[in-house]
Amino acid sequence: MQKTIYKSEERKQKILELYDRQLKRLNVPYRDLYVETSFGRTHLIETGSPEGEPLLVFHGGNATTAYNLLTCDFLFKDFHIYAVDTIGHPGKSAETSLSAFNYDYGKWVGEVIDALGYEQISLFGGSFGGGIIAKAMCTVPEKIKRALLYIPSGIKNAFQLKNARMMFPMMMYWMSGKDSWFRKTLLPMAITEDNITDEIIETAKLSIDHAKIKTAMPTNVSATKMACCKAPALVMAAEKDCLFPGEGVLERAEKIIPNCETYLIRGRGHMHFLNDAEKKRIAQYLLEKESSKG
Repeated sequence: MQKTIYKSEERKQKILELYDRQLKRLNVPYRDLYVETSFGRTHLIETGSPEGEPLLVFHGGNATTAYNLLTCDFLFKDFHIYAVDTIGHPGKSAETSLSAFNYDYGKWVGEVIDALGYEQISLFGGSFGGGIIAKAMCTVPEKIKRALLYIPSGIKNAFQLKNARMMFPMMMYWMSGKDSWFRKTLLPMAITEDNITDEIIETAKLSIDHAKIKTAMPTNVSATKMACCKAPALVMAAEKDCLFPGEGVLERAEKIIPNCETYLIRGRGHMHFLNDAEKKRIAQYLLEKESSKG
């Protein structure tokens, strides 16, 4: 019998209820889509413009694709979006837990692309999702049209000891159940309280309270494996990101990704809000034609 990623069936339902409520807030048509992979059944939300540029979107760790879509509304007009529930994370995909230390996530992405019927497709994802894309770039480079990695893991992760300051408030939250301690847990990533919205609190708390959280982010990819990926890639990293420090991420990205552009999000940490110019840059980059290849 497969182990569940949830603490109980009742707690699983609480996460899925929030998931469905968030989907209803998209205010655009969408449909559920399931594809089969060797790692397990994978759920996606298909939305955006049916005539738009196909785009496979990945959410952050221990979050959901429903919450992620609420932050990606600026892509709906121009892109035919397939927003995937990461396998083994809260959501509607199989509960198969893949290793963050090897390249199984990349193989899984390749199988999802095949199951959707595409020879190539563009990829967009942040944080854990950016790390999944990095693994895919190393594993199935021929299937990637272009890639945008936003505040990504998998390029140059910070040493975990540097983030130990988040553990004490998390332990205090587990013992007390007080939201104030939970906010203190997120603060090193958010830098300021303004970046911790009620929506973020609700989504993150449900994952932590009701699912067995995964603390391991996709590990740094091999420069040798990444050298095989010739697809255009834009890497956007945040200057004050405690998980994936911006300057270090961009420096290594420029060294190991053959066809790479970089962008430093100045003055912000891992949790922040994109401004209009940054949203425009993301959309324009993902819409560029292959003639821009270096």
